[in-house]
Amino acid sequence: MLEIFLKTLPFFAIIGLGYAAGRVRFFTEEATAYLTKFVFYFALSAMIFQFTATLNIAEFLDWTFVLAYLAASGVVYLLTAFVARMRGLNLAEGAFEAQCAVIGNVGFLGIPMMALLIGPQAVAPIILMLSVDLIFFGSLVVILVNTRGGSNPVKVIGTVFLGLLKNPMIVSIGLGFAWSTARLPMPTVGAEFLTLLGAAATPGALFAIGASLASKSAERVSVALWLSFAKLILHPVAVAISALFIFEVNRFAAGVMIAGAALPVAGNVFILAQHYNVAPQRVSAAILFSTAISVVTIAAAIAWVDTL
Repeated sequence: MLEIFLKTLPFFAIIGLGYAAGRVRFFTEEATAYLTKFVFYFALSAMIFQFTATLNIAEFLDWTFVLAYLAASGVVYLLTAFVARMRGLNLAEGAFEAQCAVIGNVGFLGIPMMALLIGPQAVAPIILMLSVDLIFFGSLVVILVNTRGGSNPVKVIGTVFLGLLKNPMIVSIGLGFAWSTARLPMPTVGAEFLTLLGAAATPGALFAIGASLASKSAERVSVALWLSFAKLILHPVAVAISALFIFEVNRFAAGVMIAGAALPVAGNVFILAQHYNVAPQRVSAAILFSTAISVVTIAAAIAWVDTL
């Protein structure tokens, strides 16, 4: 585990550097927002497109993998929502707490980290996890939050669909597979452009994560620790049981799924919570604590996965 920990340390060192830059206001919240936008819309999208443009969609779309991940995540989601309900929270608050328990930082942290630590072959399973998170759970929280106001179902579905179409990760995945399906050759200039732009995704994303954490609050510590436990321990354990013993997913893909489930709470959960004004401080604290604790838990998860 020490060897894996030392390999993950540079990733968290860049996150720490971003955090320090944000704390001393050398990197302002406005600067962080623009860096995040650059990574989200350009660098990470280029990286994802380049990967998916070389994948065979028939081989990529493993329904056993999808069902195993959905089943495990669904159990943790329902458990967290139930605990929230027992604490007297409303549906919208429970939905965001459940979101914290299953939505990891797959895009900004998972893709670059798993590609470098496990290998390029880990990218396909990670992108499949990202797709499920965005399409299923990303849509679910919007639907649940909008039911509190008795919104028009057609309008809610339209909002969900438009949100998916505007998400550059979904767009880059779709365009990449369209390119792959059409069997179009990648021009040398295009490949070099994507490689150069995609190379900025890893350091840019990690630095942006750290800088954004500098503005996160540490309120509601007990709740944040519970949500961090749900995300960093319960989620990967549930995924391991589902993938290895129930659905019997391919060992390598199952290992990537388990490691991916051990990632800390994603920043986009806070963006949605802030947008709908539903428990943003709680979500903010969960992101802060889970990211700090994941320095150890991710290394432990990857070290265990290596033994499969």
